[in-house]
Amino acid sequence: MVYTGKPSKGCQMCRMRRIKCDETKPSCNQCIKSRRQCPGYKDEFDLMLRNETRATERRAQKASRASQASDEPPASAASSRSASKKGRVKVERSPFEMAVIPAIRIPTDTQAQCHFVSNFVLLPRPGGTRGFMDFLIPLMRIDGKAPHLQHAFNACALSSLGNRVSSDAVDFPDQAFGEYVKALRATNLAIKDPEAKTSDSLLAAVLLLSMFENITASKNGEYAWGSHVDGAISLVKARGRKQLRSPVGLQLFVAVRIALIIHTLSSGESPSMGVDWWFHDAIHDESAAACQRLSLMASELRAEVTNIMITLSRTPENVELIIALMRRAQSVDREIAEWMRNLPENWRSRTLCWQPPLPPDADYAKAEVYPGRVDVYHDFWMASVWNNARTARLILMSLTVRCAAWACSPVDYRTTPEYAGAARVAIEMITDILASVPYHLGWHVKRRQVFEVQNETGFACVEDDGMKGLAGYFLTWPLACTMIQDYLTDNQRRWVQGRLRYIGDELGVRYAHILAQLQVRIPSMLIRRDGLMANPYQVGKNFEKFLNARHAAPTPGYALNPLQQREAMHKENVDKRRAELIAKATGAAGEEVRRVAKKWLTIPE
Repeated sequence: MVYTGKPSKGCQMCRMRRIKCDETKPSCNQCIKSRRQCPGYKDEFDLMLRNETRATERRAQKASRASQASDEPPASAASSRSASKKGRVKVERSPFEMAVIPAIRIPTDTQAQCHFVSNFVLLPRPGGTRGFMDFLIPLMRIDGKAPHLQHAFNACALSSLGNRVSSDAVDFPDQAFGEYVKALRATNLAIKDPEAKTSDSLLAAVLLLSMFENITASKNGEYAWGSHVDGAISLVKARGRKQLRSPVGLQLFVAVRIALIIHTLSSGESPSMGVDWWFHDAIHDESAAACQRLSLMASELRAEVTNIMITLSRTPENVELIIALMRRAQSVDREIAEWMRNLPENWRSRTLCWQPPLPPDADYAKAEVYPGRVDVYHDFWMASVWNNARTARLILMSLTVRCAAWACSPVDYRTTPEYAGAARVAIEMITDILASVPYHLGWHVKRRQVFEVQNETGFACVEDDGMKGLAGYFLTWPLACTMIQDYLTDNQRRWVQGRLRYIGDELGVRYAHILAQLQVRIPSMLIRRDGLMANPYQVGKNFEKFLNARHAAPTPGYALNPLQQREAMHKENVDKRRAELIAKATGAAGEEVRRVAKKWLTIPE
């Protein structure tokens, strides 16, 4: 039993006729139209792991017949053969020549391990960039018997294969969860051991446990993934700077740094130890490290903005502080744009083709390519770095709009030039991310007869062709960040949701199913939250001026902004108190707030 790639799932009759089966169950339409009896479909597990015994028998029989033909004399010697029949020595066939080689039964664990390595372990190539999870290859040779590493590796391997195939003979989820529980127990014991706590195998095991949560997507998968990342960060701190002296130690450090970036950007938490600590003497690839530094700066700025907005009241000094944060977000975005422009030529994408628009009644959720540009890259790793930079810019644009909305409220933030610039950049980044999805999902590989594309990605086992689980793993975060943006069209959002479901179903990264169900919209929902949590104005003798500014009429052509919607619900009660407050309200603090904001933003009167 060997893993032979992903074969056709069509029924046996269509396979014999060599026509495309529509895979309709219980009987395909091709057989119904031709009035044939549809024999049905084989089990997916039997298709993926085929028995090669019959093929081996045919090869052995063919070789035996060829050998017999070579031993027989030519037809012209028939008379002499009959004459010398008594004196001829009979040639006996050896049992080895006539025997059929028995099928080799490969254990399920071995099959799963090969499947995982061929889908998730990316090796660096000469002239290319670094790999992903490539530290597992030397660690499994050196510390493969460490129980925490072995069980964590088996858990990922079994869950990955179980998500790609189905079998009645093997309960993959149960076996994977059993290995996961054993890995947790062994990891806890290793943490208590002073020597094992700083070992490479323990840190690799924790990273594998975090990947297991993404592959399986349990009920508490998001929380568990974050807890594993926090555990990996704690181990990195305990290991100190000496871990950077070995190649494997440096690879593990960079892997934890990447997980930290995604964790902080998605959760809004501030990165531990600061940005500089994660890059001091820890540069594996100059171009990728520069992007990671800027992404970590973006996550640090996002946490700072969120913490400030939920605690500040709206005063002239605080408005200036928010404007300064907005300028910082714009500055980091300019640095990322500069990084994109200065990348080497081998880092740049190439436009493969342009996809025409879909028919009006087409289902965008099932389309392989969104209409527009289709880009290809040097390898998966470079494509993932590009998409991480694009998601960082999306988050920075969200911060820019949030700060502008906070400073110019109650005026509609969509009238500011900051919003117009942020929307333009966000739409550009969304277009680039969508153009990279077909490359990740192997759309170009299926059409080699049309496109001449050299796939230089190197996986640790089997060929590079076909759909890889790692490509889906790389895509989940950029697609999720794209899907929740306010700037997406309805068709784009449906297409992104369809691709996330495809990654969960076909590539086995089940966490994509959870992300596809997100109903968040950024930055509009965050702007509303900022307004609800912040103390809008200080209550005092100038309350009436603030109240008038708070209830200013919306800009013509726009609906009420999020803060005005909240205030409108309470306006009736406020009006009752208004007459009493007019006599006491004096000063011009409300006008001062607008004056400071106008110094930085272009706000219509």
